[in-house]
Amino acid sequence: MRRLLPLIGTPGSHPGGRSALTCRFRCGDACFHEVPNTSDNAYVGDVIAGAIGRRSMMRAAAVVTVATATGAAVVGTGAQDARAAQAVEGGTAARTGHTVDKAARGLRFSPVAPNTADAVTVPGGYGQNVVIRWGEPILRGAPAFDPEHQTAKAQAGQFGYNNDFLALLPLPGERGRQLLVANHEYTDEVLMFRGYDPANPTREQVEVAWAAHGLSAVVVEEDRRTGRLTAVTRHALNRRVTATTEFRLTGPAAGSDLLKTSADPTGRKVLGTLNNCSGGTTPWGTTLHGEENFNQYFANASRDTDKRYGLGTGATERKWERFDKRFDVAQEPNEPHRFGYVVEFDPYDPASTPRKHTALGRFKHEAATVRLTDDGRPVVYTGDDERFDYFYKFVGSKRMRHGSSRSVREHNLSLLDEGTLYVARLTGDSPAADIDGSGKLPADGEFDGSGEWIPLVTATARGAVSHVDGMTVEEVLVFTRLAGDKVGATKMDRPEDIQPSPHTGKVYVVLTNNTNRGKAGSAGADEANPRNANKHGHILELTERRGRAEATTFGWSLFLVAGDPADPATYFAGFPKDRVSPISCPDNVAFDPHGNLWISTDGNQLGSHDGLLGVATKGERRGELKQFLTVPTGAETCGPIIQDRRVLVAVQHPGEIDGASVEKPASNWPDGPGKIVRPAVVSVWRTDGCDIGV
Repeated sequence: MRRLLPLIGTPGSHPGGRSALTCRFRCGDACFHEVPNTSDNAYVGDVIAGAIGRRSMMRAAAVVTVATATGAAVVGTGAQDARAAQAVEGGTAARTGHTVDKAARGLRFSPVAPNTADAVTVPGGYGQNVVIRWGEPILRGAPAFDPEHQTAKAQAGQFGYNNDFLALLPLPGERGRQLLVANHEYTDEVLMFRGYDPANPTREQVEVAWAAHGLSAVVVEEDRRTGRLTAVTRHALNRRVTATTEFRLTGPAAGSDLLKTSADPTGRKVLGTLNNCSGGTTPWGTTLHGEENFNQYFANASRDTDKRYGLGTGATERKWERFDKRFDVAQEPNEPHRFGYVVEFDPYDPASTPRKHTALGRFKHEAATVRLTDDGRPVVYTGDDERFDYFYKFVGSKRMRHGSSRSVREHNLSLLDEGTLYVARLTGDSPAADIDGSGKLPADGEFDGSGEWIPLVTATARGAVSHVDGMTVEEVLVFTRLAGDKVGATKMDRPEDIQPSPHTGKVYVVLTNNTNRGKAGSAGADEANPRNANKHGHILELTERRGRAEATTFGWSLFLVAGDPADPATYFAGFPKDRVSPISCPDNVAFDPHGNLWISTDGNQLGSHDGLLGVATKGERRGELKQFLTVPTGAETCGPIIQDRRVLVAVQHPGEIDGASVEKPASNWPDGPGKIVRPAVVSVWRTDGCDIGV
């Protein structure tokens, strides 16, 4: 009889609508642990209560019912299933609710209705295919996927598990081909192995999981007649990075005593990367990957610094510490200090060693997105995905060079090692009495305020200096959360993806949710976080001073307050709420070529599956929000890429429902009944060959 660990909580009790299974394996039940941040820093909700808005309260008072349309779905579409592909490509949808031809350019499609279909559901007139699944071979010599006899050696040559962030990069000289890079955030062994015993995993199962973490790079090829993307197996650029691949620690903290272990007395080499969530692409052709919930992999922690990062005092869920002492903090106290960084990966050089950039700080990085200053220096935005934690900016001091020579690439790979790391402090000026916790707008109808970037560390070629009293450079960069506590950074509601608009320069900060707001012992609502028990999340819009990426001050306002448009607490940048789709728990975001922000969701609390939505950020239709797709049962929408003629999403943890297992699947996606459920990447296109949403 298979033994299962008891599930914590009851169905529906998990924050953001996640299943207990997801909470266990993705983040180690982080939302059921004590909040790590016990500082008395201001809550962003308290700050919002102090800001003044400028829009009519009439816009907030409208209570309407959102109109939606039917989408085209295919249940269990396989990449090699021609009949399923034809069914998707032939899908239709009624054009009701929204006037398609008058929508913002890029959003002219019939919105998909909220639903619970075990499928990827897309608008009528759009086709889709599975690009690549967990376990498909991508390296030379890798065998075909066999879930009943999976080995670590096989997995190390196959596409990893639980794809999250996606990047699609050009391949000069290879027409119709691009290079796909994917994160593999975490493994769910209950859904991977038949008869899995959580109390007694085998060494082979553990080593398969190590190999299923990390990154994949795989060349993909377009069928120009249909829009389908398929993986090119055994291409020379295809690569797997796993939990045992060697990495370099770079930047001011590299070599610190805080990073040295018995296996690495230099403090400069790390085996593997863990819990890579979202990320970003750089203008110099590399990809960035945020190590997020790394704390859950380490057992037997006891120090206050470990507690601030959420490390547990006992055994871990996966029991990796039984098979490698580096996961046992009692034996290797510095090993956790070597995770929680932004990883840089060069997908064009299969022999390159990935880097962990200590100059960007150590915390639960959800993402890392880059833009350049006017003089060519990199600016990186990243959030710490924890209730009541902070968001950050790094401003580099060296300019990017153009070209493809080895010296140019080496120079550009060092750009994130020198510069200044900042943390955000938000300020408001509205009276607290204007905020009642319901989400009602303040007197002038907008939640807004000002902010500043507080410096933590500045690194140069000659050395580095700490700006935090009582903390050395190494301490600031290894215990960055503590540095944020000390300088009075503003506590936020789970900062996730942060994206600067390539069209306007405004920066969008995604705050997924925080159901603890307003509870006894926790901060109540404020202008930046205007709702108690915030289960739907919101999005902040930042305007850097004078539009300069390197500015140290900014203005902010709430761009979107998520939820059912019929709820008076919701807000869509002032756009009429009878003409938008519902949204809950925004997570990863990306911009399309027209300047619209596309939002993937994680943990929908409105009774529908998660999905992908697009919203106009400028012009007279600013705030117009429309749902483009939904994902299968138990799944999360990740890694959106929006091109002129294609949308890509990572369908993560399908079938991850309480009580599900290999023997008792909750989903049949993507290959249908009788097949193991598999995370996968999906491509969507218009069947008439035209651009998306025009």
